[in-house]
Amino acid sequence: MDRPDSTQRAAAPDTDKLDRSVIVTGLVVISGLIMVILDTTIVNVALDTLSGELNAPLSTTQWVVTGYLLAVGMVIPLSGWAMDRFGTKTVWVTSLVLFTAGSVLCALSWSMGSLIAFRIVQGLGGGMLLPGGQTIIARAAGPDRIGRAMALLGVPMLLGPVFGPVIGGALVEYVSWHWIFLVNVPIGILAVTLAVWKLSDGREHLTDGRLDVLGLVLLSGGLVCLLYGLSEASSRGSVADGGVLSWLFAGAVAVALFVGHSLRKGAAAIIDVRLFANRVFASGAAAVFLVAIALFGGLLLMPLYYQTVRLEGPMAAGLLIAPQGLGAMVAMPIAGRLTDRIGAGSIVPFGILLTLIGTLPFTQVGADTSYAWLSIGLFIRGMGIGATMMPTIAASYSRLSHAAMSRATPTISAIQQVGGSLGSALLVMVLSRQITSQFESQGIATSGGGADQLRDLPPELHDRIAPLVASAYGDAFWVAFALTVLIFIPALLLPRRRQPAADS
Repeated sequence: MDRPDSTQRAAAPDTDKLDRSVIVTGLVVISGLIMVILDTTIVNVALDTLSGELNAPLSTTQWVVTGYLLAVGMVIPLSGWAMDRFGTKTVWVTSLVLFTAGSVLCALSWSMGSLIAFRIVQGLGGGMLLPGGQTIIARAAGPDRIGRAMALLGVPMLLGPVFGPVIGGALVEYVSWHWIFLVNVPIGILAVTLAVWKLSDGREHLTDGRLDVLGLVLLSGGLVCLLYGLSEASSRGSVADGGVLSWLFAGAVAVALFVGHSLRKGAAAIIDVRLFANRVFASGAAAVFLVAIALFGGLLLMPLYYQTVRLEGPMAAGLLIAPQGLGAMVAMPIAGRLTDRIGAGSIVPFGILLTLIGTLPFTQVGADTSYAWLSIGLFIRGMGIGATMMPTIAASYSRLSHAAMSRATPTISAIQQVGGSLGSALLVMVLSRQITSQFESQGIATSGGGADQLRDLPPELHDRIAPLVASAYGDAFWVAFALTVLIFIPALLLPRRRQPAADS
């Protein structure tokens, strides 16, 4: 019993910090991920401009976002098998090339239909980058340094939503909408060059397993239905609509059928659901799901508050939520180091508490709340998210073998996508209903629902409606607060000390 402990103590100095190769690998992965995450938020800012320039109604233009999201849902389950079959480097570079080529095609679009089609091409490339990047980083770092390594990936994930609106607003306002896509090209070329030059081929993990076609159809189809249903719920401001419910029901049935199929097929399934028998992975996945709900829902509400209540433009709104990204940048390296030393279970509860403290000012938000007070809250909230999100992801992988890693990362990515979409839809629905309730109490007529209702707020009545809308935002942030509290439940099951990884 003494020998393993002494071996770990002897090895500790060598694993006390990330070596140069892991840092280089992380920077290569970040160069690709920052492009994808920035692109998503940049495009969101430009929807109104795209609608006018390409002569399409906003309901059609929304498919620029929805089509991309559905393409991502289609390929995420495929990424694990592809990495095992062709190698992480090959899949990574192919995905980067596909995303960059799709960006060029989007910039050359001549109609809304062509733009939506090319955005789907982008999504087919972008969907495999997040699970691919997590697999590359996790394998390079190993279980003893996974917390610090995953903290590197948190940089683009949290800074993208902050700077995307600023960059997108500047490009749309001062150049043209074509540049929201062309800006990806030099970054994509750089990312491909660095990947070819610096990444190992990962061929030691290759397998000859056949593609689980039935599992791919069930899981990809289920994810697409769920993501589309949640997107429609967000747009309409309700899940009660028959069209929304039918999509959500179909998605749930397909995913349930896949679970049964995966249990029968075992390791040969496109994703092996037996991974959830690992308590640490299961509790980490549950925490990731709840973090995604609270994080992405909140990220949607904050710029909307600044734009609809305070009448700030996209650039200003992006700058005003920048303190959240800065807080995350401060916390993530510290949280990653502590996660490797004392376990995510000791760090994540503290991160949740900080997130709650930082969210509290937004539950009390008004039409003239001090920007300084909100910025302080955002900085604290960012620190909390930085100390919660990446440690939970790192904990999910900490007890898995290298062989299981490539099948675990698409599972976590799918959970993040569904959680983020659910959080956005849920908070927009709460906001929409509260706005309607507030307006009706004052005899103000409303039209539309969801995001369309927010865009259609009558500007001539701003001074009268601003306090009402601000109150509705406060109610929505109370829901975000409650959802954040729920993260404590799976956090209690996360490891509280460093544990050896499973045998590969």
